[in-house]
Amino acid sequence: MVGGALQIAGLLLGGIGMIGTFAVTGMPQWRVSAFIESNIIVFETIWEGLWMHCIRQANIRMQCKVYDSVLALSPDLQASRGLMCAGSVLSFLAFMVAVIGMKCMRCAQSSWQAKGYVILAGGVLFILSGAVELIPVCWVANTIIRDFYNPAVNVAQKRELGEALYLGWVAAFCLLAAGALFCCFCCCREKSRSYGYSAPTRCPAHSRHSHRETESSYSKSQYV
Repeated sequence: MVGGALQIAGLLLGGIGMIGTFAVTGMPQWRVSAFIESNIIVFETIWEGLWMHCIRQANIRMQCKVYDSVLALSPDLQASRGLMCAGSVLSFLAFMVAVIGMKCMRCAQSSWQAKGYVILAGGVLFILSGAVELIPVCWVANTIIRDFYNPAVNVAQKRELGEALYLGWVAAFCLLAAGALFCCFCCCREKSRSYGYSAPTRCPAHSRHSHRETESSYSKSQYV
């Protein structure tokens, strides 16, 4: 009962993390223009993402343009492209492996031990995908904060943390939590199996032999 609840909770968290990873990879709100000091042009908002940058004017019209070249991006955004794509693929693989290894998936000629290894592999993939996603999100956030407090950077070029970064942290936490739940389920299952194997059992032949000795001693006491 508890194991099934852990699996369902892990699968739900993994699904949320996977969808969030896909959304973060495609969202343009990684870097958002900052309105500080003399920058009072608030009717125009600039968004910078991994694949495109957008300009939104007074909540009326928004124009987006795909980057002409990867070399036009900063080093952190260039690396974030590959890492987020890798995180998306890993999260999808982890979700599919977890579904295959779920306890409710009763395949023919499959043992519970093999399914436990499959679930453990899904948990490891979830943890790996969450760690891979954390790297670009934290890297871009650190670059934004460093440039924001750097007096050498022009005010018009300073950016703030976008919604995609916050969503990325939530998605990475869901992936890590899902992986931890699946690994915890496998560890608890292995412990229960080891305890079951170590339980003392009596051999039927030994029990019959002891029963015969008891009968013989009882008959001798009657004759005496």
